[in-house]
Amino acid sequence: MSIIGVIPSRWGSTRFPGKSLAPLCGKPLVKWVVEACLRAKTLDEVVVATDEPRIAEAVAGCGARVAMTRPDHPSGTDRVAEAANAKDGDIVVNIQGDEPLIDPALIDSVAAKLKHDDRWQMSTACAPITSLADLLAPTIVKVVLDSQDGALYFSRLPIPCRRDGEPHLGTGLYQRHIGIYGYRGAFLKRLVAEPPCALEKSESLEQLRAMWLGGRIGVVRTRELGIGVDRPEDVAVVEKLIRERGLA
Repeated sequence: MSIIGVIPSRWGSTRFPGKSLAPLCGKPLVKWVVEACLRAKTLDEVVVATDEPRIAEAVAGCGARVAMTRPDHPSGTDRVAEAANAKDGDIVVNIQGDEPLIDPALIDSVAAKLKHDDRWQMSTACAPITSLADLLAPTIVKVVLDSQDGALYFSRLPIPCRRDGEPHLGTGLYQRHIGIYGYRGAFLKRLVAEPPCALEKSESLEQLRAMWLGGRIGVVRTRELGIGVDRPEDVAVVEKLIRERGLA
């Protein structure tokens, strides 16, 4: 069994075209992500999945394998599946290419959820919701967990619903989804072979296809939200954090 970390990295971005090569303290964004992945203890291989030669050139020689993928993939998951080329018994971790400060320990925890527990076909992460504004925001995906920290459902709506009165955020029921995924190799192949399901289309959330197919998703609890680069104005915010943490 191998544990493969894959970073999908596209040139095209609606809000920030070319953001993968946006310089952060003198280093391209995607290279920060690669270096964080290389610090993870569980990954046997780190792969950058891209269809852009400029991105491939930027990460050449930095310790990751570059996989040039088809340009017409309908989702990042499809790109990850092609790049990983995983065996059925492998574990694949999909690491977002726009989070330069991702915690390597979180990558390890998501991988370990599958490595040490056969109940799960996928793994992901969540963090507590601490404000009503975040609970109500459709851009923040929520996840409801069972007693074993398995995902019951993901939604853009505020779940679970509190029928009477305001939600009690301190109960631990209200969790925001963190966009990192682990897959068993066999299940990843099955997932990308299936068309989007009705729930996935309704919520615009790919992980609901996995649940629709009967896959169980184990969820790692964390308080590390991560900082993504989604717009050009995010660059200055992330650079400030990099300097404050003594990383540059």
